[in-house]
Amino acid sequence: MITLLVFERFNYYNHMKKEEGRRIYKGKRKELSEAERVKANDLMLIQFQKVDLPEIHHLLSYWPIEENQEPNTSLFSGYLEFKYPSIKFLYPKADFQKNEMEAVEVDADTAFLKNAWNIHEPMDGTLTDAAVIDMVFVPLLIFDKRGYRIGYGQGFYDKYLQQCRPDCLKVGFCYFEPVDVIEGTHEFDVPLNLCITPNNVYVF
Repeated sequence: MITLLVFERFNYYNHMKKEEGRRIYKGKRKELSEAERVKANDLMLIQFQKVDLPEIHHLLSYWPIEENQEPNTSLFSGYLEFKYPSIKFLYPKADFQKNEMEAVEVDADTAFLKNAWNIHEPMDGTLTDAAVIDMVFVPLLIFDKRGYRIGYGQGFYDKYLQQCRPDCLKVGFCYFEPVDVIEGTHEFDVPLNLCITPNNVYVF
């Protein structure tokens, strides 16, 4: 039976600064063997499958960066496609001059191009308004017990998530259990609703 761990947003005693957490958890990811990551991805899929989800019509996912040893999001989006056959998939396209991104609807024929930051982006597709998105897979290195996360420091997702509907589900996948508190969060940081680890589902 799945363990749902629910956390209120209050202060904890053990804090971690963003830069420190970014350095530590990049290192921890690199220490994982390929076999360990494959097993962790499978366990996260099992946890995700047990979550009672609403109908998802539009999912904003992302292509995992191989060099960063990111979780295999294709497993999780594949499960959603099985569960909701009419689901539409969107992928981000970033503007690194403005530190902003857009969501592009893709299909089986969409070509992806790897940019200078090792991110696969759709080469074409239909730009989609953030207001139609029901769920976003949010990349992260580590998260805390309030639902805040440490990403790669560019702020693309926090800016974009502010444009999404309040009921849009923000979901993270993490190989590691949460730290107590990430220091340095501000009013523009958008917390997750769910974070999936190999052993637990955290609900915020």
